[in-house]
Amino acid sequence: MALQDVCKWQAPETWGPSTHLPQAGDWAIPQGCNLQTFLQMHGPRLAHGTTTLAFRFRHGVIAAADTRSSCGSYVACPSSCKVIPVHQHLLGTTSGTSADCVTWYRVLQRELRLRELREGQLPSVASAAKLLSVMMSRYRGLDLCVATALCGWDRSGPALFYVYSDGTHLQGDIFSVGSGSPYAYGVLDRNYHYDMTIQEAYALARCAVAHATHRDAYSGGSVDLFHVRESGWEYVSRNDACVLYMELQKLPEPEPEGKASQAHPESVIPHRAGECGKLSSEPGEVSAEDSRMPAKTETL
Repeated sequence: MALQDVCKWQAPETWGPSTHLPQAGDWAIPQGCNLQTFLQMHGPRLAHGTTTLAFRFRHGVIAAADTRSSCGSYVACPSSCKVIPVHQHLLGTTSGTSADCVTWYRVLQRELRLRELREGQLPSVASAAKLLSVMMSRYRGLDLCVATALCGWDRSGPALFYVYSDGTHLQGDIFSVGSGSPYAYGVLDRNYHYDMTIQEAYALARCAVAHATHRDAYSGGSVDLFHVRESGWEYVSRNDACVLYMELQKLPEPEPEGKASQAHPESVIPHRAGECGKLSSEPGEVSAEDSRMPAKTETL
């Protein structure tokens, strides 16, 4: 449903296309009606969902997401990229309305580039997250839907922040956003620890997103994996989510903790991230079709 259909606006009859928007008085919004209430009552309501996650560990920040873009019960795109690079040392996951996420990341890229030209250096990840939250908080209550995890590496080391369109701004080690986040959190909370190796971190991220896509109807497609290092972000791989889940099902199940403690009371080894699955795909394997990511973000 287009905005002109909601507001009952009729385009004036002209012989040629007009490059000007209609005047503010031409929009037929009922007098005395709150704009937010009007949009909630008459605006289109389309269910959408996703699974994105990010976590910080000793060797950087891992960001992973599925690739299914849904619009209600319709799969709009099965191979979209939900991790957007901002600059060489910063990227973010996107959850919410796709148009809002892309638009605000373009605004953030522009503002960070201008600040770099003024100050001679890129702002920190905390500054970028604060800037994004302040800019979006001005549009609170206008159906803006952006939920993102900013992953980067600055002078203080690896950093991770969660930003929401109402101005929420949080720092942490683990964030998962989207309709599949409860399932991803179940895997992350059990297997995450800060001193993971790089291979364990890759396996944990793939395992969490694959389980979420199996349980969440709005998530699916493939699993994109990114790694933010001190030298910059790296696009690791794209793997089919269904294939990953089938490989995880073939792995031997860990022995219950009670039985393990009875058999070996003196040594109980906790379940680590590496046990989540030694998947057959190597982290460096990216096919020509799946590795269409720019080496650097285009300067706006």
